[in-house]
Formats: sequence, structure tokens, C-alpha cells
Amino acid sequence: MSVKGEQAKAFFKEGYNCSQSVALAFCDEVGIDKTKLLRMVSSFGGGMGRMREVCGAVSGMFFVAGALYGYDDPKDMQAKKEHYARIQELAAQFRAENGSIVCRELLGLEGKDSSPEPSARTAEYYKKRPCPEMIGIAASLMEAYIKEHPSDA
Repeated sequence: MSVKGEQAKAFFKEGYNCSQSVALAFCDEVGIDKTKLLRMVSSFGGGMGRMREVCGAVSGMFFVAGALYGYDDPKDMQAKKEHYARIQELAAQFRAENGSIVCRELLGLEGKDSSPEPSARTAEYYKKRPCPEMIGIAASLMEAYIKEHPSDA
């Protein structure tokens, strides 16, 4: 596990959601105030507001990729294409290691869980959830990508 992967796992164990944990590990790199960053990605935890859709760790990884490499000109089709290819590459790497990028599939849940009630972070919670590992993997993949593709952001 990489340095950023370990940092992200530690943030999750402090109580941050999966997306916040990954994004927070890259707070210095993206240059966004910690409080603002945490609020910006807070909606993505639990697979988008605990709906168990796209894994929050993956969403956090995508957020960091957008902050560092994203495009800002809506007419720049080449930049869009390159960024979407980057996101698809990161998703494919995560999927190759974990079998999916969908929260409910990673958790082995049937159907969606639309309850807004967050789970209590108990020792039992951490025993049965693969979330810390998924978070560590997402942050490690992002860290490796950054090393291979230095950003000018």
C-alpha cells in the first residue's frame, strides 16, 4: 500500500466517508482548503449519498483527477476526450483489482440501500467492510498515476 493509500485509510478510520478519505489524502496536491474539499466530496460517500452506486473511493479518485488534470473549456473536445480516457483508465485499474466500481457490488449487497442513516463505525463495522482496503487501493492508484503523469495544476 502506498503512502497516500495508508493516509486515506487512516482518514476513513477517523470517521470521514470513503470519498472524503481519498480526496483528503491529496488535499495539498489539489490546493483546495480542507473544509471546502471535505464539503465538496461529502455527497459521494456510500456510493453517492449512501445509495450504493459508484464507490465513494472511486469518486474521490475521480475528483482528484479532475482537480489536477480536468478540462475547463467546454469546446475543447480533445481535452474532454483525454480526460474521459484518463477516468476510464483509472476505473479499469480499480475494477481489475476489485471486480467492480459499484459500491453495492463491492459490499456484496442485494439492490440499493436508500436509507440516509450512516452506519456506526464500530469494530464490527470495520471487520465486515472492505471499505478501508478499497480506499487504500483508490488512493494508491491515484498516487501512482500522479507519479507517472505530473500535473501542472
